[in-house]
Amino acid sequence: MTGASPKQRIGFIGLGNMGGPMAGNLAAAGHEIVGFDLSPEAVATARDGGVRIAESAAEAARDADVVITMLPAGRHVLAVYRGEGGVLSAARPGTVFIDCSTIDVADARAAAEEARAAGHRAVDAPVSGGVIGATNASLTFMVGGEPADVAAVEPVLQTMGRKVVHCGGSGAGQAAKVCNNMILGISMIAVSEAFVLGEALGLSHEALFEVSSTATGQCWALTTNCPVPGPVPTSPANRDYQGGFAVALMAKDLGLAANALDAGSVDAVLGRAAADIYRRLAETERAGEDFSTVINAVRDGSLAREESR
Repeated sequence: MTGASPKQRIGFIGLGNMGGPMAGNLAAAGHEIVGFDLSPEAVATARDGGVRIAESAAEAARDADVVITMLPAGRHVLAVYRGEGGVLSAARPGTVFIDCSTIDVADARAAAEEARAAGHRAVDAPVSGGVIGATNASLTFMVGGEPADVAAVEPVLQTMGRKVVHCGGSGAGQAAKVCNNMILGISMIAVSEAFVLGEALGLSHEALFEVSSTATGQCWALTTNCPVPGPVPTSPANRDYQGGFAVALMAKDLGLAANALDAGSVDAVLGRAAADIYRRLAETERAGEDFSTVINAVRDGSLAREESR
């Protein structure tokens, strides 16, 4: 870290499972946080965390030094940015816009271009680390933008995370995030299949974890977000897969990755397979559960295979 961030007024739009803890960490560091979200539950939690709640996104952006968005998709980011009631017109000239959402690279570039055309500065800064990382301020930020703009926002990002990586120009942060989450989605499926195989072979969860967590199978999906309860007490599996990074969001991210694979003519069998698995899982009642619940889909499929024998 490069030192403490000077105290600023920060508008924070999107106070959900990720945005809420991120905004709370900024408030705890002494920044004046003015937040907005459409969810009453998210608003109530953020208020308890020291966030002052605005009546609209535009109000949150007014008089802010920095405006952070953490929203579900590119269309939401662009809708919040645009129009007479949008944050770009509400903010004072020179405001720094940080989009921490995970969106399409083209949408990220469009958002940055519109922000700059309106007289502001902009970077895309999607995150890795999940709800645990957002809560513990241990996120990794993948940042795209001009070097001077990235340097300007780095102290704010470091308040919410441990690592800030400048990946290139506008959209480069999103490109890195798409690649990273493709690795994560594939890894979680692999870990889940291994645990279900272990169950079939009579191997305890604890034994498999003790071996793999210190052997060549070690990965974040295993050691931090373990898909079975017990070995990692803080993983969502211990809370019936509630909270965490939702299946629907992983399906969205892997869909972005699949689109990028097609656009780049990349031969990525596992990436496309992972996208298909999570797309189908997002169409079930498990869409709101943490993405590690994919282990239950593996179990269901295994049971169906056994019954068909």
